[in-house]
Amino acid sequence: MDSVQRAIVEEMKVKPRIDVQKEIRTSVEFLKSYLKKYPFFKGFVLGISGGQDSTLTGKLAQLAIDEMREETGNQEYKFIAVRLPYGVQKDAADVDDAIQFIDPTQALTVNIKPAVDSSEASLKEAGITLSDFAKGNEKARERMKVQYSIAAMEGCAVLGTDHSAENITGFYTKYGDGGADLVPIFRLNKRQGKMLLKELGCPEHLYLKTPTADLEEDRPQLADEVALGVTYEDIDDYLEGKEVSEQAKQTIEKLYSKSEHKRHMPITVFDDFWK
Repeated sequence: MDSVQRAIVEEMKVKPRIDVQKEIRTSVEFLKSYLKKYPFFKGFVLGISGGQDSTLTGKLAQLAIDEMREETGNQEYKFIAVRLPYGVQKDAADVDDAIQFIDPTQALTVNIKPAVDSSEASLKEAGITLSDFAKGNEKARERMKVQYSIAAMEGCAVLGTDHSAENITGFYTKYGDGGADLVPIFRLNKRQGKMLLKELGCPEHLYLKTPTADLEEDRPQLADEVALGVTYEDIDDYLEGKEVSEQAKQTIEKLYSKSEHKRHMPITVFDDFWK
């Protein structure tokens, strides 16, 4: 492992081997600690897509809420799982299965299509025509806006599903799914997330399915690995400090460098990137 890989691995906090039960407890205790530190929050909100990351994050959140209710006797603590389809979601059955597995305190459905289409139309009137890719980002940001609106009215914090295999590549929308109050599965790579879900008894099809952001209409359900140009197997190996092919290494490090701005708070004159 050279110095570049070592520095990135250290930043992403991925361990080469994990104790699955310990990692489950780490996330659950992290979530509980947040509620104890900020008692004006009474729970969490998260959009559930039917994929691995939101299923895992949602289950960990519900475990934390169940324990907070039991330990404090306060039944106001809650986890709100939100379906956020754009029209009709192709894998809606997976969302239903994920919500059944999570067994949230409350489940809501908000169709983002009217809001996204209205925004697209308003921009077009102003002379701005969204590309399919830009509209995908519009969907991601609308989903996060909805979650924050629900959180504001329900006294909750918003969870993010960012994990280290996603963070290293910047494979999320800035101020969309990249915007959240806390991210309980950062430090895990993709295969480690699968290990936690297996331990938690998740239906296999939810974590063995091909990962996709499914934001583009011209390329529906485009696989993450196709969009990234590198497999999660290689990304996971890289994050665990293992040797990967030179092509995979270059692709991963290029994605890391290109997406650095996403991992930074808004830039000020005190930041040294421009000096």
